[in-house]
Amino acid sequence: MDMLDYFDAFINGFLGTIRWTWKSILFDVPWYNNYFWGLILISLLVWGLEILFPWRKEQSIFRKDFWLDAFYMFFNFFIFAIVISGIYKVLGVFFNDVGITSKTLTIVDIAHWPRWVQLLVFFVVLDFVQWFTHVLLHKYPVLWEFHKVHHSVKEMGFAAHLRFHWMENILYKPLKTIGVMVLGGFEPEQAYIVHFAAIAIGHFNHSNIKITYGPLKYLLNNPVMHLYHHAYTIPEGSYGVNFGISLSIWDYLFKTNYIPESGGKIELGFPGDEKLPKSFWGQLVYGFKKPKK
Repeated sequence: MDMLDYFDAFINGFLGTIRWTWKSILFDVPWYNNYFWGLILISLLVWGLEILFPWRKEQSIFRKDFWLDAFYMFFNFFIFAIVISGIYKVLGVFFNDVGITSKTLTIVDIAHWPRWVQLLVFFVVLDFVQWFTHVLLHKYPVLWEFHKVHHSVKEMGFAAHLRFHWMENILYKPLKTIGVMVLGGFEPEQAYIVHFAAIAIGHFNHSNIKITYGPLKYLLNNPVMHLYHHAYTIPEGSYGVNFGISLSIWDYLFKTNYIPESGGKIELGFPGDEKLPKSFWGQLVYGFKKPKK
């Protein structure tokens, strides 16, 4: 394939994502693929529960950085997706040209399994990939510099879920793709259930609502557990705790769980967070320069 073909792939990917996003806004796609209005609906529902049943009652409905986080939701979910979609399309064509296909890394092909099993395995595998990636973001300083943007949240609320540096997408996307390739390059027909569930769970985990799920706390991540992931003070000698995305089981299995109490009134952030830019544009380029001592 020559360079012109790669250019065409880039343009097609870029314009295709713009068209799909616009069709979503106009309700011109099936509801189960409409992540634009799906994100808005889930956000309003969780925000409404925050208002009705606030955990930290002194926290304002429009908490600190509420609008910044709201903008991040749409930037990371849609605007950045449009910008990067052409590059992903080119990479897909390139890997196909060199003989790397969706079946190359197949360990378990779930295409012919019962649908509910497909969804369950798809959910669990992708969640583990995200947990592992999250650990890397904390463990390695070069990645932690980008992840600091997410940890700069000083008051927790649902929209904080999607406040993260765009470089995290660059890391997450390939690793999630590998996870899908391990399953035979197959995404279940009802994968939208997993995607919408992940959005809802992520929103709840960052919300100002006290939910622990009782005995299911050892399986499902929850707002109390995730609050301590964002704690300013973490156990000495640790680079982080409670890395779970949707599931908490990985933290209990790998001994990274930590919930000292459940009062909810703790300082959030990290040492030195006052030096991180407060504006979106400042955070957009943060992490590429060596921090000043």
